[in-house]
Amino acid sequence: MAQKKYTGVKDIAYYQKKFWKIFFLGLGGVFLFFVFANFGLFGSMPSFDELENPDSNLATEIIASDGVILGKFYRENRSPVKFEDLPKHLVDALISTEDERFYEHSGIDAKRTFGAAVKLGADGGASTISQQLAKLLFHGEGSRFILFRMVQKVKEWIIATKLERQYTKNEIIALYLNRADFVNTAVGIRSAAKVYFGKEPRDLTIEEGALLIGMLKNPSLFNPVREKRKQLVLDRRNTVLAQMVRNNFLEPEAKAILEKKPIVLDFNPESHTDGIATYFREYLRDYMKKWCKENKKPDGTEYNVYNDGLKIYTTIDSRMQKHAEEAVDEHLKNLQKEFFKAQKDNKNAPFLKLNKDETDKLLMRAMKVSERWRLMKLQEKSEEEIIKSFSVKTDMRIFTWKGERDTIMSPMDSIRYYKHFLQTGMISVEPQTGHVKVWVGGINYKHFQYDHAGQGARQVGSTFKPFVYATAIEQLNMSPCDSIIDSPFTIPRGRHNVTESWTPRNSDGKYRGMITLKKALANSINTVSAKLIDRTGPRAVIDLTHKLGVTTEIPEQPAICLGAVEITVQDMVAAFSTFANKGIYIKPQLITRIEDKNGNVIFESIPETHDVLNQDIAYAVIKLMEGVTEDGTGTRLRWGGAGFTKYNYQFTNPIAGKTGTTQNNSDGWFMGIVPNLCTGVWVGCEDRSARFRSTSMGQGATMALPIWGLYMDKCYKDDKLNVSKEAFDRPKNISIKVDCWKPVKDTLDFDQEVDEFNF
Repeated sequence: MAQKKYTGVKDIAYYQKKFWKIFFLGLGGVFLFFVFANFGLFGSMPSFDELENPDSNLATEIIASDGVILGKFYRENRSPVKFEDLPKHLVDALISTEDERFYEHSGIDAKRTFGAAVKLGADGGASTISQQLAKLLFHGEGSRFILFRMVQKVKEWIIATKLERQYTKNEIIALYLNRADFVNTAVGIRSAAKVYFGKEPRDLTIEEGALLIGMLKNPSLFNPVREKRKQLVLDRRNTVLAQMVRNNFLEPEAKAILEKKPIVLDFNPESHTDGIATYFREYLRDYMKKWCKENKKPDGTEYNVYNDGLKIYTTIDSRMQKHAEEAVDEHLKNLQKEFFKAQKDNKNAPFLKLNKDETDKLLMRAMKVSERWRLMKLQEKSEEEIIKSFSVKTDMRIFTWKGERDTIMSPMDSIRYYKHFLQTGMISVEPQTGHVKVWVGGINYKHFQYDHAGQGARQVGSTFKPFVYATAIEQLNMSPCDSIIDSPFTIPRGRHNVTESWTPRNSDGKYRGMITLKKALANSINTVSAKLIDRTGPRAVIDLTHKLGVTTEIPEQPAICLGAVEITVQDMVAAFSTFANKGIYIKPQLITRIEDKNGNVIFESIPETHDVLNQDIAYAVIKLMEGVTEDGTGTRLRWGGAGFTKYNYQFTNPIAGKTGTTQNNSDGWFMGIVPNLCTGVWVGCEDRSARFRSTSMGQGATMALPIWGLYMDKCYKDDKLNVSKEAFDRPKNISIKVDCWKPVKDTLDFDQEVDEFNF
């Protein structure tokens, strides 16, 4: 048989066979690669449940009663928004810029992918919006190692196609925009709109939306806050506008107008120390920690306030809160100037009547609670080294009423400097519901984090006297119109647990003779309060005060009638609200309800209430306190002013109130009530030894009352609020005489043994 002669050249069939073998092996390899990737051989893949419920890590929103978001608790500042709440132009900009064929592909754009492969990525990547979402949800930043990056890319493709089956196109857009990082604590389009423009996404203009979409390419590079990058950001925004024209989402004429507009930001970085109601938000954070421990999810696990996307609906009114903070700033800015002036000649400023040892102890306490001390302790520095460091001058940024200022001073000097500042605590409550409408815990949370509204208990001075008068009306059947002699008075040793004879003095050193209870409270006369508590006994006053909601332990001594008792602003407002609520106590409410991320109500507040006084007695106390603003220590509300400055408020409506000033002018108080709002204000320095020398400056009528006046004036001028100017509801057929005339007698010389009550 003749053999086929070998020519050295393989025929075409051999090469065809070889080609198809390689092709199918390659195709099979790719197929197996995808199969292995899908089953997690190259790292875990998200399950069906994970795709259905991706880890959202959502911020918890704190929502005011008027719908405004006061702040958030978060590890990642992100609040979701539904597709229907996105403006059309924003979606158009996204599709035009990131994925022009988004509605045509099923997760992978083959045309773009092939083009990117041919050009080796020279014109940028080919990732679709679905792929970018997959990357955001399940593996984050891409690897720089090419082999690992190829594996990640394959996983992105697989996840993207699964997402396309799991969600609608519109849902994918919403998920993507809710996950995108816009830097400056803004994660998600809703946070971005709020941080950069102070608005909701639906309110964004076309050029604002284009700017945010332009940031998606490289958020750090196209950060609009960076001054040096403003032109770069502007060019990128205009590129997005051009893409919208190319895709027929925007007319060229409109683009020509929009691209000429400058970038105008309303930058509001959302941090725990910025914004309004900062002290309230921090108080709420502690409240929620306890709530989460006591209230479990259906599966038995605890709620996480930082990433479960809860919505906390609070009682705070953002408009009233803003008015309150503005009133505090306006008054204390002026008062602080006077305080600095008063300390000029004080060699131990701001402390009065403290010797060196006492001052050193106070400053040492301040050092040991400072952040510097804590950090140096962690570095295992000796106490001697730490103390020495407090005398070394260093660069620092300090608080001033004109804004933060860079300076050079020693940490010890900064402690003394901050001890100068007058602080405040202020709370407003709606008496009929117990809803807390305003919470101000200090002058600046970033620099002064102690909460003087809910944490700090201070001596209340004469604001305690209405509790004494209320007890006398209830226990002795007295009325505001009954008369008593204002004259020297002594409670002897042994009576009411008094260890030494006690003789209170009036603040002005004068005695007025026969006087009505209403007039006595209006002028805050100490002898009358002492005589009343002598008749009722301290225990009766204490019991009533506790029923009114005051939680402080009160010593059973008659001197409490002058206010030598430490009570929080929160408790004082709750107690005074009871008088305005016809004798019914309602525990202050901070939250109305809490919802989970799906909108399910998981908590609703149930007010804690109990009867304290009958409505006749409660109204009688209100009428007593009206005398304070009609003809007493609170009359400046009728003509404005604070002793050293003139304010414009001149109220003519009924106001029940009480001023309070403690010993040595360390604390100034004002409690003010109108029918549907009770507000308490305290002002003083952090340390009781830092204070005004003169009572004219250190009294409650000068320090605290003007804040109430400015706040109420702003509330009354706000047409959207409904703060009452009406008279308090008078009980029908009231059994207590409340409409007073002058006392029948007027004398200064009554012996103490005589019955000094004129019934």
